[in-house]
Amino acid sequence: MPVLLLIVMAVWWFGFRPLSDDAEWQTVNDSFALCGARGSSQPGCVVDGDTLILGFGSAQRRIRLTGFDAPELNGACPAESRRAIEARDALHQWLGEGPFEWDGGDAPPRDQYGRELRAVRRTMADGSRDYLADTMIDRGLAGGTGWGSNEPDWCE
Repeated sequence: MPVLLLIVMAVWWFGFRPLSDDAEWQTVNDSFALCGARGSSQPGCVVDGDTLILGFGSAQRRIRLTGFDAPELNGACPAESRRAIEARDALHQWLGEGPFEWDGGDAPPRDQYGRELRAVRRTMADGSRDYLADTMIDRGLAGGTGWGSNEPDWCE
């Protein structure tokens, strides 16, 4: 009996779980301006290196991109603020490269500030996936947020 249970669990884990995980990813075709840009009529804008706003008025949604932590625009020092502008601009550029996907389906989890929490990726022409968090961390524009990650000191 325990062996049968292990087999059923393994079939679910390796067979059905990936399908259900992919079902939670949604394609996003929206364009994003930099928040505060004059004359922009884009449905979304980039607030900083890890936050977006999508929509207008009462339908506005704040989205915190997960898997990385970008420096703050109102940072602890001028160096952090400069890095934050670089991270914001890099995020804006990455989003502008075409459609991407984010997780969470129609009811994503939210943080303590009410922001939607979403991981972001792009499926490349060869079928590989470019995860935004990896790109930002690899370029030195963000720190990791997972277990064992060290928060960068942007003021060093």
